[in-house]
Amino acid sequence: MNFEFFIASRILSKSKANFSKPIVRLGTISVALGLAVMIISIAIVTGFQKQIKDKVIGFGSHITITNFEINSSYEPSPLSIHQPFYPSFDSIEGIRHIQVFANKAGIIKTDEQIEGVILKGIGSDYDWSFFEEKIIEGRHLVVNDSVRTDDIIISKSLASLLKLKLRDDLRMYFVIQDEMQPRGRKFNICGIFETGLEEFDKLYVFGDIYHIRKLNKWEDDQVGGFEVLIEDFNQIDEMGYLVYNYIGYNLDAKTIKQQQPQIFEWLSLQDINVIVIIALMVMVAGITMISTLLILILEKTNMIGTLKAFGTRNKSIRQIFMYNAVYIIGKGLLWGNIVALGLCMLQIKTGIFKLNQESYYVSQIPVNLQLSHFLIVNAGTLIVCTLMLIIPTYIITKISPVKAIRFS
Repeated sequence: MNFEFFIASRILSKSKANFSKPIVRLGTISVALGLAVMIISIAIVTGFQKQIKDKVIGFGSHITITNFEINSSYEPSPLSIHQPFYPSFDSIEGIRHIQVFANKAGIIKTDEQIEGVILKGIGSDYDWSFFEEKIIEGRHLVVNDSVRTDDIIISKSLASLLKLKLRDDLRMYFVIQDEMQPRGRKFNICGIFETGLEEFDKLYVFGDIYHIRKLNKWEDDQVGGFEVLIEDFNQIDEMGYLVYNYIGYNLDAKTIKQQQPQIFEWLSLQDINVIVIIALMVMVAGITMISTLLILILEKTNMIGTLKAFGTRNKSIRQIFMYNAVYIIGKGLLWGNIVALGLCMLQIKTGIFKLNQESYYVSQIPVNLQLSHFLIVNAGTLIVCTLMLIIPTYIITKISPVKAIRFS
């Protein structure tokens, strides 16, 4: 044990006669609370962003392949299902799945209500991993390429608005090009889902792609486009570029960020809130630690004068108090991690903290725990607070050993 560390350990001993004990305890609590708030804030914001991203992607995909269109429309022009990338696209590293789809705008009419919707036609290759967790009544569609089905699934909000329930029949009307009268189709509700994204829940109805082919007078091998699901959302820009260059000049590929820019820009703005919270918490913890260190130095003025009288250098004395500061910060980090991890695990396991889903798009506070977040926040807090304490230790160089010993 070196000299500086030995003296530092004695200063923070458990002696009850130490006047600075409450101040040291306050510094520890300040660091712990600051760290806990930072970790919880990051976990909540990233959890919220992840859930909203997953919901938006669940209604579409990471990347959509369609014909080139001059104007954006819910009903893209058809293309052949016989493409060199289908269905072998998922063999490319980073691509998880590819599926066909087609959209058709329609109107659901009941005895009391009329509501405009988009019928999303899907095939037997549709990935139900997202909606399996969101279906609250009934089941998802079972689509067979050789036999059509009149089953559809609708959202809970749409069912409530139209006063429909599971296994009810409904009529949907579609405007057909070159026809004067809208054409009707009768469907049966086999499932009801709820995602919390009202704009999408009230807009989309899922059914067999066969109906859209017949309504649009397409061939049996024509589809509205392809949806590509990738492994890692963080690589969506790179994968979008890869897909765009792979499919050829006659097709277009857009990522979900390009299709829904307003949603993803809004989600990116949430990062600013985290940055502000982190800056405030680090500042509060740093200022508290500066006050704690100054009180320790003032309390130990006699000791500092004695050490100087015995020839101890200012650098060594400053190092003693830096050891004290790092110990206090480290203890605060330990308790801060325990508090943050405990609250986050409590929310993950029980969902005790609820939210208004209509306002926040989620029914409970979402939490996303990542080891990298813990490591970065802990390391950043330790480094920044320690650096903030270097300047206050210069007060030690101004203490005269003669005056310190005389007036002690």
